[in-house]
Amino acid sequence: MSNVIDQSQQPILGNHVSVSETPQGAQWRAAMWKFLLFSALGIALFIIPFQWDGKVTILLGVLTDTLQALVGGYVVYTALAIVTVSFVGALAIKGLKPNLPADSMRAKLFDVDWFWLSARFLGALFVWMIYLQIGPEFIINRNTGGVIFEDLIPILIPLFFFAILSLPFLTDFGLMEFLGTLSSKVFVKLFRLPGRSAVDAMSSWFGAASIGLLVTMQEYDKSYYSQREAAIIATTFSVTSIAFTYVVAKTIGVDNNFVYFYLTIALTGFIAAIIMPRLPPLSLKPDTYHLGKSMLDEEIPTEYTTYQWALNRAITRAHSMPSLGKVFKHSLKNLFDIYFGLIPVVFAIGTIGLGLVEYTPVFNWLSAPLVPVLELLQIPEAAEAAPAMIMGFADMYLPALVGKSIESEMTRFIVGAASITQIIYMSEVGALILKSNIKLNVLELFMIFILRTLISLVVITTVAHLLY
Repeated sequence: MSNVIDQSQQPILGNHVSVSETPQGAQWRAAMWKFLLFSALGIALFIIPFQWDGKVTILLGVLTDTLQALVGGYVVYTALAIVTVSFVGALAIKGLKPNLPADSMRAKLFDVDWFWLSARFLGALFVWMIYLQIGPEFIINRNTGGVIFEDLIPILIPLFFFAILSLPFLTDFGLMEFLGTLSSKVFVKLFRLPGRSAVDAMSSWFGAASIGLLVTMQEYDKSYYSQREAAIIATTFSVTSIAFTYVVAKTIGVDNNFVYFYLTIALTGFIAAIIMPRLPPLSLKPDTYHLGKSMLDEEIPTEYTTYQWALNRAITRAHSMPSLGKVFKHSLKNLFDIYFGLIPVVFAIGTIGLGLVEYTPVFNWLSAPLVPVLELLQIPEAAEAAPAMIMGFADMYLPALVGKSIESEMTRFIVGAASITQIIYMSEVGALILKSNIKLNVLELFMIFILRTLISLVVITTVAHLLY
Protein backbone atom coordinates (compact mmCIF):
# COMPACT_ATOMS: atom_id res chain seq x y z
CA MET A 1 0.00 0.00 0.00
CA SER A 2 1.70 3.13 -1.17
CA ASN A 3 0.71 5.92 1.19
CA VAL A 4 2.08 9.34 0.28
CA ILE A 5 3.04 11.20 3.45
CA ASP A 6 2.59 14.95 3.58
CA GLN A 7 5.58 15.94 5.69
CA SER A 8 3.97 19.23 6.67
CA GLN A 9 1.23 17.27 8.42
CA GLN A 10 3.48 14.69 10.09
CA PRO A 11 5.70 16.32 12.73
CA ILE A 12 8.87 14.52 13.70
CA LEU A 13 8.50 13.34 17.27
CA GLY A 14 10.59 13.12 20.38
CA ASN A 15 13.90 14.91 20.72
CA HIS A 16 13.99 15.74 17.01
CA VAL A 17 11.50 18.49 17.92
CA SER A 18 13.11 21.26 19.92
CA VAL A 19 11.42 22.32 23.13
CA SER A 20 11.13 25.83 21.71
CA GLU A 21 8.55 24.50 19.21
CA THR A 22 6.23 23.54 22.08
CA PRO A 23 3.18 25.88 22.09
CA GLN A 24 3.09 28.50 24.82
CA GLY A 25 0.38 30.37 26.75
CA ALA A 26 -3.01 30.37 25.07
CA GLN A 27 -1.74 28.06 22.33
CA TRP A 28 -0.69 25.51 24.98
CA ARG A 29 -4.15 25.59 26.59
CA ALA A 30 -5.90 25.28 23.22
CA ALA A 31 -3.63 22.39 22.18
CA MET A 32 -4.16 20.66 25.52
CA TRP A 33 -7.94 20.74 25.06
CA LYS A 34 -7.43 19.50 21.50
CA PHE A 35 -5.33 16.60 22.82
CA LEU A 36 -7.74 15.75 25.65
CA LEU A 37 -11.00 15.96 23.69
CA PHE A 38 -9.95 14.22 20.46
CA SER A 39 -7.93 11.54 22.28
CA ALA A 40 -10.88 10.89 24.61
CA LEU A 41 -13.07 10.47 21.53
CA GLY A 42 -10.54 8.02 20.06
CA ILE A 43 -10.43 6.01 23.30
CA ALA A 44 -14.23 5.98 23.51
CA LEU A 45 -14.52 4.77 19.91
CA PHE A 46 -11.82 2.11 19.90
CA ILE A 47 -10.87 0.97 23.37
CA ILE A 48 -13.47 1.25 26.14
CA PRO A 49 -15.63 -1.93 26.30
CA PHE A 50 -19.21 -1.80 27.58
CA GLN A 51 -22.39 -3.87 27.64
CA TRP A 52 -24.72 -3.19 24.71
CA ASP A 53 -27.72 -5.20 23.60
CA GLY A 54 -26.64 -8.18 25.66
CA LYS A 55 -23.02 -8.29 24.50
CA VAL A 56 -19.66 -6.73 25.35
CA THR A 57 -18.60 -4.34 22.61
CA ILE A 58 -17.07 -0.92 21.89
CA LEU A 59 -18.59 2.25 20.43
CA LEU A 60 -17.04 1.50 17.04
CA GLY A 61 -18.78 -1.89 17.16
CA VAL A 62 -22.14 -0.25 17.88
CA LEU A 63 -21.68 2.19 14.99
CA THR A 64 -20.64 -0.67 12.69
CA ASP A 65 -23.64 -2.80 13.68
CA THR A 66 -25.97 0.18 13.21
CA LEU A 67 -24.64 0.96 9.73
CA GLN A 68 -24.74 -2.73 8.82
CA ALA A 69 -28.39 -2.90 9.86
CA LEU A 70 -29.24 0.28 7.91
CA VAL A 71 -27.49 -0.87 4.75
CA GLY A 72 -28.87 -4.39 5.06
CA GLY A 73 -28.83 -6.38 1.82
CA TYR A 74 -27.51 -3.41 -0.16
CA VAL A 75 -24.02 -4.14 1.16
CA VAL A 76 -23.94 -6.96 -1.41
CA TYR A 77 -24.13 -4.44 -4.25
CA THR A 78 -21.53 -2.27 -2.52
CA ALA A 79 -19.15 -5.24 -2.45
CA LEU A 80 -19.82 -6.00 -6.13
CA ALA A 81 -19.13 -2.38 -7.08
CA ILE A 82 -15.94 -2.12 -5.00
CA VAL A 83 -14.38 -5.33 -6.30
CA THR A 84 -15.38 -4.68 -9.93
CA VAL A 85 -14.14 -1.08 -10.00
CA SER A 86 -10.95 -2.17 -8.25
CA PHE A 87 -10.08 -4.66 -11.00
CA VAL A 88 -11.32 -2.64 -13.99
CA GLY A 89 -9.50 0.49 -12.78
CA ALA A 90 -6.23 -1.40 -12.21
CA LEU A 91 -6.55 -3.15 -15.60
CA ALA A 92 -7.13 0.19 -17.33
CA ILE A 93 -4.05 1.74 -15.70
CA LYS A 94 -1.94 -1.31 -16.59
CA GLY A 95 -3.19 -1.41 -20.19
CA LEU A 96 -3.35 2.31 -21.05
CA LYS A 97 -0.22 3.27 -19.07
CA PRO A 98 -1.26 6.90 -18.48
CA ASN A 99 1.39 9.27 -17.20
CA LEU A 100 0.05 9.71 -13.67
CA PRO A 101 1.83 11.69 -10.94
CA ALA A 102 3.08 9.31 -8.24
CA ASP A 103 1.04 11.11 -5.58
CA SER A 104 -2.23 11.20 -7.55
CA MET A 105 -5.31 9.49 -6.18
CA ARG A 106 -5.71 7.31 -9.28
CA ALA A 107 -2.13 6.06 -8.97
CA LYS A 108 -2.62 5.35 -5.27
CA LEU A 109 -5.77 3.31 -5.88
CA PHE A 110 -5.15 1.55 -9.18
CA ASP A 111 -1.44 1.52 -10.10
CA VAL A 112 -0.54 -1.97 -8.84
CA ASP A 113 1.92 -4.66 -9.91
CA TRP A 114 0.93 -7.85 -11.76
CA PHE A 115 0.58 -9.92 -8.57
CA TRP A 116 -2.02 -7.60 -7.05
CA LEU A 117 -3.73 -7.18 -10.43
CA SER A 118 -4.11 -10.97 -10.52
CA ALA A 119 -5.50 -10.95 -6.98
CA ARG A 120 -8.01 -8.26 -7.96
CA PHE A 121 -9.00 -10.29 -11.03
CA LEU A 122 -9.63 -13.40 -8.91
CA GLY A 123 -11.56 -11.32 -6.39
CA ALA A 124 -13.78 -9.87 -9.14
CA LEU A 125 -14.26 -13.28 -10.76
CA PHE A 126 -15.17 -14.94 -7.45
CA VAL A 127 -17.55 -12.23 -6.27
CA TRP A 128 -19.62 -12.41 -9.46
CA MET A 129 -19.58 -16.22 -9.47
CA ILE A 130 -20.80 -16.27 -5.86
CA TYR A 131 -23.46 -13.60 -6.49
CA LEU A 132 -24.79 -15.28 -9.67
CA GLN A 133 -24.25 -18.80 -8.25
CA ILE A 134 -22.45 -19.81 -11.41
CA GLY A 135 -19.32 -21.93 -11.29
CA PRO A 136 -17.70 -24.70 -9.27
CA GLU A 137 -19.01 -25.52 -5.81
CA PHE A 138 -15.46 -24.99 -4.55
CA ILE A 139 -16.05 -21.24 -5.08
CA ILE A 140 -19.80 -20.65 -4.76
CA ASN A 141 -20.70 -22.99 -1.89
CA ARG A 142 -22.24 -21.35 1.20
CA ASN A 143 -19.36 -22.68 3.31
CA THR A 144 -16.64 -21.27 1.02
CA GLY A 145 -17.30 -18.10 -0.98
CA GLY A 146 -20.62 -17.70 0.80
CA VAL A 147 -18.85 -17.19 4.14
CA ILE A 148 -16.83 -14.32 2.66
CA PHE A 149 -19.73 -12.79 0.72
CA GLU A 150 -22.50 -13.14 3.30
CA ASP A 151 -20.70 -13.20 6.67
CA LEU A 152 -17.35 -11.41 6.50
CA ILE A 153 -17.70 -8.63 3.91
CA PRO A 154 -20.96 -7.19 5.36
CA ILE A 155 -18.99 -6.63 8.57
CA LEU A 156 -15.74 -5.37 7.02
CA ILE A 157 -17.25 -2.67 4.78
CA PRO A 158 -19.04 -0.71 7.56
CA LEU A 159 -16.22 -1.47 10.04
CA PHE A 160 -13.56 0.04 7.78
CA PHE A 161 -15.81 3.04 7.05
CA PHE A 162 -15.91 4.14 10.68
CA ALA A 163 -12.47 2.81 11.65
CA ILE A 164 -10.47 4.59 8.93
CA LEU A 165 -12.31 7.90 9.24
CA SER A 166 -11.95 7.98 13.04
CA LEU A 167 -8.43 6.52 13.40
CA PRO A 168 -6.77 9.98 13.53
CA PHE A 169 -8.48 10.65 16.87
CA LEU A 170 -6.59 7.67 18.27
CA THR A 171 -3.26 8.15 16.50
CA ASP A 172 -2.70 11.78 15.48
CA PHE A 173 -3.76 14.07 18.33
CA GLY A 174 -1.18 13.17 20.96
CA LEU A 175 -2.46 9.96 22.57
CA MET A 176 0.25 7.85 20.92
CA GLU A 177 2.94 10.24 22.13
CA PHE A 178 1.53 10.40 25.66
CA LEU A 179 1.04 6.66 26.25
CA GLY A 180 4.10 5.78 24.21
CA THR A 181 6.37 7.94 26.35
CA LEU A 182 4.90 6.62 29.60
CA SER A 183 5.26 2.97 28.58
CA SER A 184 8.36 3.14 26.39
CA LYS A 185 10.75 1.52 28.88
CA VAL A 186 8.40 -1.39 29.57
CA PHE A 187 7.71 -2.09 25.89
CA VAL A 188 11.39 -1.82 24.93
CA LYS A 189 12.46 -4.29 27.63
CA LEU A 190 9.64 -6.82 27.29
CA PHE A 191 8.77 -6.69 23.60
CA ARG A 192 11.72 -4.87 21.96
CA LEU A 193 9.22 -2.28 20.69
CA PRO A 194 8.61 1.48 21.00
CA GLY A 195 6.22 2.49 23.76
CA ARG A 196 4.01 3.97 21.05
CA SER A 197 2.94 0.43 20.16
CA ALA A 198 0.96 0.23 23.42
CA VAL A 199 -1.94 1.96 21.65
CA ASP A 200 -1.82 -0.59 18.82
CA ALA A 201 -2.16 -3.37 21.37
CA MET A 202 -5.10 -1.72 23.13
CA SER A 203 -6.96 -0.76 19.95
CA SER A 204 -6.85 -4.31 18.59
CA TRP A 205 -7.39 -6.07 21.92
CA PHE A 206 -10.52 -4.08 22.75
CA GLY A 207 -11.53 -3.23 19.18
CA ALA A 208 -10.65 -5.63 16.39
CA ALA A 209 -7.59 -7.24 14.84
CA SER A 210 -7.97 -5.25 11.63
CA ILE A 211 -8.19 -1.97 13.57
CA GLY A 212 -4.90 -2.56 15.40
CA LEU A 213 -3.29 -3.61 12.13
CA LEU A 214 -4.53 -0.49 10.35
CA VAL A 215 -2.92 1.60 13.09
CA THR A 216 0.36 -0.30 12.64
CA MET A 217 0.31 0.09 8.85
CA GLN A 218 -0.20 3.84 9.08
CA GLU A 219 2.50 4.22 11.75
CA TYR A 220 4.97 2.24 9.60
CA ASP A 221 4.17 4.32 6.52
CA LYS A 222 4.97 7.43 8.58
CA SER A 223 8.31 5.85 9.66
CA TYR A 224 7.37 5.78 13.34
CA TYR A 225 8.14 2.04 13.31
CA SER A 226 10.98 0.19 11.61
CA GLN A 227 10.23 -2.81 9.40
CA ARG A 228 11.15 -5.17 12.27
CA GLU A 229 8.98 -3.30 14.78
CA ALA A 230 6.00 -3.11 12.40
CA ALA A 231 6.29 -6.83 11.58
CA ILE A 232 6.36 -7.71 15.29
CA ILE A 233 3.40 -5.48 16.15
CA ALA A 234 1.33 -6.67 13.16
CA THR A 235 1.81 -10.35 13.99
CA THR A 236 1.86 -10.10 17.79
CA PHE A 237 -0.66 -7.43 18.85
CA SER A 238 -3.28 -7.71 16.08
CA VAL A 239 -5.46 -9.89 18.25
CA THR A 240 -9.22 -10.16 18.05
CA SER A 241 -11.65 -8.12 20.12
CA ILE A 242 -13.37 -9.01 23.37
CA ALA A 243 -16.66 -9.14 21.47
CA PHE A 244 -15.43 -11.65 18.88
CA THR A 245 -13.70 -13.69 21.59
CA TYR A 246 -17.12 -14.18 23.18
CA VAL A 247 -18.59 -15.18 19.79
CA VAL A 248 -15.89 -17.86 19.44
CA ALA A 249 -16.46 -19.07 23.03
CA LYS A 250 -20.21 -19.32 22.45
CA THR A 251 -19.81 -21.07 19.08
CA ILE A 252 -17.42 -23.70 20.43
CA GLY A 253 -19.49 -24.18 23.59
CA VAL A 254 -17.25 -22.86 26.38
CA ASP A 255 -19.03 -19.56 27.07
CA ASN A 256 -19.94 -20.89 30.52
CA ASN A 257 -16.21 -20.50 31.32
CA PHE A 258 -15.76 -17.21 29.44
CA VAL A 259 -13.88 -15.37 32.21
CA TYR A 260 -11.25 -18.12 32.43
CA PHE A 261 -11.29 -18.44 28.64
CA TYR A 262 -10.55 -14.73 28.19
CA LEU A 263 -7.92 -14.59 30.96
CA THR A 264 -6.17 -17.61 29.42
CA ILE A 265 -6.05 -15.84 26.05
CA ALA A 266 -4.67 -12.68 27.70
CA LEU A 267 -1.95 -14.65 29.52
CA THR A 268 -1.05 -16.59 26.36
CA GLY A 269 -0.89 -13.45 24.26
CA PHE A 270 1.39 -11.76 26.80
CA ILE A 271 3.82 -14.69 26.89
CA ALA A 272 3.83 -15.05 23.09
CA ALA A 273 4.49 -11.31 22.72
CA ILE A 274 7.64 -11.67 24.83
CA ILE A 275 8.94 -14.75 22.99
CA MET A 276 8.02 -14.14 19.32
CA PRO A 277 10.14 -10.99 18.71
CA ARG A 278 13.22 -12.98 19.76
CA LEU A 279 12.67 -15.77 17.22
CA PRO A 280 13.11 -15.89 13.41
CA PRO A 281 11.66 -14.72 11.11
CA LEU A 282 10.72 -11.62 13.17
CA SER A 283 14.13 -11.30 14.85
CA LEU A 284 15.81 -11.26 11.41
CA LYS A 285 13.82 -8.33 10.03
CA PRO A 286 15.94 -5.19 9.48
CA ASP A 287 15.49 -1.96 11.39
CA THR A 288 14.94 0.01 8.17
CA TYR A 289 12.26 2.66 7.69
CA HIS A 290 9.68 3.28 4.99
CA LEU A 291 10.76 6.90 4.49
CA GLY A 292 14.46 6.09 4.83
CA LYS A 293 14.90 7.23 8.43
CA SER A 294 13.12 7.08 11.76
CA MET A 295 10.61 9.82 12.52
CA LEU A 296 10.49 8.80 16.18
CA ASP A 297 12.76 9.32 19.16
CA GLU A 298 11.39 8.26 22.54
CA GLU A 299 14.42 9.27 24.63
CA ILE A 300 13.40 11.53 27.52
CA PRO A 301 15.49 14.71 28.06
CA THR A 302 17.17 14.87 31.47
CA GLU A 303 15.40 18.09 32.43
CA TYR A 304 11.97 16.45 32.14
CA THR A 305 10.22 13.77 34.18
CA THR A 306 8.63 10.98 32.17
CA TYR A 307 5.15 12.41 32.73
CA GLN A 308 6.20 15.99 31.83
CA TRP A 309 7.82 14.82 28.59
CA ALA A 310 4.79 12.65 27.73
CA LEU A 311 2.49 15.64 28.14
CA ASN A 312 4.87 17.92 26.23
CA ARG A 313 5.02 15.55 23.24
CA ALA A 314 1.25 15.00 23.24
CA ILE A 315 0.37 18.70 23.30
CA THR A 316 3.02 19.58 20.72
CA ARG A 317 1.61 16.89 18.44
CA ALA A 318 -1.96 18.12 18.88
CA HIS A 319 -0.85 21.71 18.20
CA SER A 320 0.80 20.68 14.93
CA MET A 321 -2.29 18.98 13.46
CA PRO A 322 -4.12 20.69 10.57
CA SER A 323 -7.87 21.37 10.47
CA LEU A 324 -10.35 18.54 10.87
CA GLY A 325 -11.36 19.03 7.24
CA LYS A 326 -7.85 18.23 6.01
CA VAL A 327 -7.57 15.28 8.39
CA PHE A 328 -10.92 13.93 7.14
CA LYS A 329 -9.89 14.36 3.51
CA HIS A 330 -6.67 12.40 4.08
CA SER A 331 -8.60 9.66 5.92
CA LEU A 332 -11.12 9.43 3.07
CA LYS A 333 -8.28 8.70 0.65
CA ASN A 334 -7.03 5.96 2.97
CA LEU A 335 -10.56 4.52 3.14
CA PHE A 336 -10.79 4.12 -0.64
CA ASP A 337 -7.29 2.65 -0.67
CA ILE A 338 -8.40 -0.01 1.83
CA TYR A 339 -11.67 -0.71 0.01
CA PHE A 340 -10.15 -1.09 -3.47
CA GLY A 341 -6.96 -2.75 -2.26
CA LEU A 342 -8.15 -5.13 0.45
CA ILE A 343 -11.73 -6.28 -0.28
CA PRO A 344 -10.82 -8.03 -3.60
CA VAL A 345 -7.86 -9.75 -1.90
CA VAL A 346 -10.13 -10.99 0.91
CA PHE A 347 -12.41 -12.54 -1.72
CA ALA A 348 -9.49 -14.13 -3.59
CA ILE A 349 -7.47 -15.53 -0.68
CA GLY A 350 -10.38 -16.20 1.68
CA THR A 351 -12.45 -18.13 -0.86
CA ILE A 352 -9.52 -20.31 -1.93
CA GLY A 353 -8.59 -21.02 1.70
CA LEU A 354 -12.13 -21.99 2.66
CA GLY A 355 -12.44 -24.08 -0.49
CA LEU A 356 -9.35 -26.05 0.49
CA VAL A 357 -10.86 -26.66 3.91
CA GLU A 358 -14.22 -27.81 2.55
CA TYR A 359 -13.18 -29.90 -0.45
CA THR A 360 -9.62 -31.15 0.04
CA PRO A 361 -7.65 -33.05 2.69
CA VAL A 362 -4.90 -30.42 2.62
CA PHE A 363 -5.46 -29.33 6.21
CA ASN A 364 -5.56 -32.95 7.39
CA TRP A 365 -2.15 -33.48 5.75
CA LEU A 366 -0.75 -30.26 7.17
CA SER A 367 -2.01 -31.06 10.66
CA ALA A 368 -0.65 -34.64 10.77
CA PRO A 369 2.66 -33.61 12.44
CA LEU A 370 0.66 -31.72 15.07
CA VAL A 371 -1.23 -34.82 16.29
CA PRO A 372 1.75 -36.28 18.26
CA VAL A 373 2.30 -32.87 19.87
CA LEU A 374 -1.32 -32.73 21.04
CA GLU A 375 -1.09 -36.31 22.31
CA LEU A 376 2.12 -35.43 24.18
CA LEU A 377 0.22 -32.57 25.82
CA GLN A 378 -2.49 -35.10 26.77
CA ILE A 379 -5.24 -33.34 24.83
CA PRO A 380 -8.29 -35.61 24.30
CA GLU A 381 -9.42 -36.24 20.71
CA ALA A 382 -6.07 -35.04 19.36
CA ALA A 383 -6.71 -36.30 15.82
CA GLU A 384 -9.95 -34.28 15.59
CA ALA A 385 -8.43 -31.18 17.17
CA ALA A 386 -5.30 -30.97 14.98
CA PRO A 387 -7.03 -30.02 11.67
CA ALA A 388 -9.10 -27.38 13.50
CA MET A 389 -5.85 -25.83 14.80
CA ILE A 390 -4.34 -25.54 11.32
CA MET A 391 -7.57 -24.24 9.76
CA GLY A 392 -7.05 -21.04 11.74
CA PHE A 393 -4.52 -20.00 9.10
CA ALA A 394 -7.33 -19.70 6.55
CA ASP A 395 -9.85 -18.00 8.82
CA MET A 396 -10.06 -17.40 12.58
CA TYR A 397 -13.67 -18.54 12.80
CA LEU A 398 -13.07 -21.92 11.11
CA PRO A 399 -11.60 -23.68 14.20
CA ALA A 400 -14.71 -22.78 16.19
CA LEU A 401 -17.03 -24.03 13.44
CA VAL A 402 -15.10 -27.29 13.11
CA GLY A 403 -14.19 -27.69 16.79
CA LYS A 404 -17.73 -27.39 18.15
CA SER A 405 -18.35 -31.03 17.17
CA ILE A 406 -15.51 -32.24 19.45
CA GLU A 407 -16.96 -34.02 22.49
CA SER A 408 -14.34 -33.06 25.10
CA GLU A 409 -15.02 -29.61 26.58
CA MET A 410 -11.35 -29.27 27.52
CA THR A 411 -10.30 -29.85 23.92
CA ARG A 412 -12.90 -27.36 22.70
CA PHE A 413 -11.57 -24.84 25.23
CA ILE A 414 -8.02 -25.34 23.90
CA VAL A 415 -9.05 -25.15 20.22
CA GLY A 416 -11.10 -21.99 20.77
CA ALA A 417 -8.44 -20.19 22.81
CA ALA A 418 -5.70 -21.20 20.35
CA SER A 419 -7.72 -19.85 17.39
CA ILE A 420 -7.76 -16.41 19.04
CA THR A 421 -4.06 -16.34 19.93
CA GLN A 422 -2.83 -17.60 16.54
CA ILE A 423 -3.64 -14.15 15.08
CA ILE A 424 -2.53 -14.84 11.48
CA TYR A 425 -5.54 -15.77 9.32
CA MET A 426 -5.44 -15.17 5.59
CA SER A 427 -9.09 -14.20 5.06
CA GLU A 428 -8.47 -10.83 6.78
CA VAL A 429 -5.32 -10.13 8.84
CA GLY A 430 -2.98 -12.06 6.53
CA ALA A 431 -4.44 -10.39 3.43
CA LEU A 432 -4.13 -6.98 5.06
CA ILE A 433 -0.47 -7.60 5.99
CA LEU A 434 0.35 -8.79 2.46
CA LYS A 435 -1.32 -5.67 1.04
CA SER A 436 0.64 -3.36 3.35
CA ASN A 437 4.18 -2.03 2.96
CA ILE A 438 5.32 -4.28 5.82
CA LYS A 439 7.47 -6.83 4.01
CA LEU A 440 6.13 -10.20 5.18
CA ASN A 441 5.40 -12.97 2.67
CA VAL A 442 3.02 -15.93 2.91
CA LEU A 443 5.76 -18.37 3.96
CA GLU A 444 6.90 -16.07 6.78
CA LEU A 445 3.30 -15.60 7.92
CA PHE A 446 2.82 -19.38 8.01
CA MET A 447 6.05 -19.81 10.02
CA ILE A 448 4.86 -17.19 12.51
CA PHE A 449 1.45 -18.88 12.66
CA ILE A 450 3.03 -22.27 13.50
CA LEU A 451 5.36 -20.80 16.14
CA ARG A 452 2.48 -18.90 17.79
CA THR A 453 0.37 -22.07 17.71
CA LEU A 454 3.04 -24.13 19.48
CA ILE A 455 3.71 -21.46 22.12
CA SER A 456 -0.02 -20.95 22.66
CA LEU A 457 -0.70 -24.67 22.98
CA VAL A 458 1.76 -25.09 25.83
CA VAL A 459 0.27 -22.21 27.85
CA ILE A 460 -3.41 -22.89 27.04
CA THR A 461 -3.11 -26.64 27.68
CA THR A 462 -1.44 -26.03 31.04
CA VAL A 463 -4.35 -23.81 32.12
CA ALA A 464 -6.93 -26.22 30.64
CA HIS A 465 -5.54 -29.15 32.66
CA LEU A 466 -5.92 -27.03 35.81
CA LEU A 467 -9.52 -26.11 34.93
CA TYR A 468 -10.79 -29.49 33.77
